[in-house]
Amino acid sequence: MHDVIGCCLQNSLKKLLHPKKAWSELSFLEYYTNGDLKTTELKTIILLLRQTGTLVAMRISFCQGLLTGAIVLNLLILYYVSRAQQQMMEKRKELGRGTRRASLPASGLGGGLGGLIGPGGEPGAVGVEGHSRVPRVTVLLREFENFENYVGDVANSFLRQRPELPFLAVADTFPYPPLVLPDGARLLVLSPSPDQPPQAHRPEFHIQTEFVLLVPDGVELEQPRAIERLIKELEGEGGGPVRLVAAPVLVRSAAQCLHLRVNLREWTATYSPAASGSSGSVCTALQGDAVVLIRTEDLFNLSVPLGRPLFSSLFVQTALRGWKVKLLESPCFSATHRPLFSSAHNQWKADTRQKEATGKLMRSFGLKRLLLPEAKEQWYGCSKETPRCFGTVQDDTPDYLYLDRWTPPCCLRALRETTKYVINILESSGVRYWLEGGTLLGAVRHQDIIPWDYDVDLGIYLEDVPNCDHLKNLDSGSLVDANGYVWERAVEGDFYRVQYSEANHLHVDLWPFYPRNGIMTKDTWTEHKQDVEFPEHFLQPLVPMPFAGISAYGPNNHHAFLELKFGEGVIENPQYPNPAKKRLDRSKL
Repeated sequence: MHDVIGCCLQNSLKKLLHPKKAWSELSFLEYYTNGDLKTTELKTIILLLRQTGTLVAMRISFCQGLLTGAIVLNLLILYYVSRAQQQMMEKRKELGRGTRRASLPASGLGGGLGGLIGPGGEPGAVGVEGHSRVPRVTVLLREFENFENYVGDVANSFLRQRPELPFLAVADTFPYPPLVLPDGARLLVLSPSPDQPPQAHRPEFHIQTEFVLLVPDGVELEQPRAIERLIKELEGEGGGPVRLVAAPVLVRSAAQCLHLRVNLREWTATYSPAASGSSGSVCTALQGDAVVLIRTEDLFNLSVPLGRPLFSSLFVQTALRGWKVKLLESPCFSATHRPLFSSAHNQWKADTRQKEATGKLMRSFGLKRLLLPEAKEQWYGCSKETPRCFGTVQDDTPDYLYLDRWTPPCCLRALRETTKYVINILESSGVRYWLEGGTLLGAVRHQDIIPWDYDVDLGIYLEDVPNCDHLKNLDSGSLVDANGYVWERAVEGDFYRVQYSEANHLHVDLWPFYPRNGIMTKDTWTEHKQDVEFPEHFLQPLVPMPFAGISAYGPNNHHAFLELKFGEGVIENPQYPNPAKKRLDRSKL
């Protein structure tokens, strides 16, 4: 059937093209070669004819002509639809590379709390129309305070020198009092509004240039060519690790290069000073005021491209990606408005808001400890007044292990403090104790708590319990001592528990044993495999060993003791408490 249709189609086309000509495949190709057949549509027809078999001559009927015309018409339609789709895809790619500027329709940027707002509160699009030069950079000012700022002055400074550059001020919510912006500058409010489309409050839809220049409040552009110098430096780095270039702002808090190491597994970021080089410093973070240039594509490939505080957010994310920043010695940007705030009260308000924003940012990133230069620390985790960082532990596997993280450092700090406090009271009360179970394992491996452990275990002699005022009366209830620690008899079994505080339930468990025929035993047992009887000779004598910054007592043959409790090779082969639920990847140790 296909052969019959193909034959009819071949001959019908021949009659249409030249009805009196005797056709062969060769003459058909000659007809094309001589230029009589020029369109792409008929080229497609030739390929179709070649596939249908031998060419034979026959007279064309009206029905055959109608069929042939319909097929040719369909081929033409298919061709033009395909070409139109290809053109649309090419335009989208061109926009994505930032090779030309574009603006969103005004209907997508209406008023309200989201979208772009131009001078006088009018909606508008990024960019300055009517200039022949196509800008490569958008100037973006992210951090300013509503109650006192110089955003309008910064915009005027840049647009006076470079009027073709788009200038964008970005705020979380609509600033009050409203900003007074010059022509060519726009405000983008990030908080969404229910009456606007999603792109109205997303900055990646409003920046169509190849680069973004991040500027602080109060800065001025005095040298118009300074931006080109930054672009040249960044382009000179090619595709290497340097993905940001910075220029200092001439103020008291001069920009300083830092090395930043972010360890998400340990919830920690560590900052340290970086040495300067002759052609500029290459590092992973900046401290102080600076103007930073970054490719738009790189900026919006970050999880939180415009978080606050901007530099803290930016460099945590770039450090995790292995990107570096190059701090140049020149050009320099001036800042006439320093200090930024005219009163001590406004400075206090700004510092307070900065501290709050930093805490919110670090908690959202899962960073609970910052180690700063000059041995300073900042904590953003739990404390004695707050609950611990994780909930009730199921199957001996705390929730953070499923996130490929270890015990938060604030929790480890609380456990160390509680352990030192309890050991001091036990020793002063004459209660014999020893490091038990996983706590002893941590002391042998790390001289500290195991990095993923969530409590501390101590064994004690049952007969010594009456010696300790904190323990001997716990049958009647719990006790909150003068330092806020909670002593109680555990509801899960016949043992004691000391909690960090009433709010924070990080704890040390005290397991009472008594000797019977040379074996240390108890009256009740848990399901933990390490909760077993053992010979008393491991405790005769008890030996001191380093643990969590102090000297604590442990069994005299800890290697044999641990293998009795956990099995052979337990010290050399670390593993999570319940490998059936979550296994430790030892390659990452």
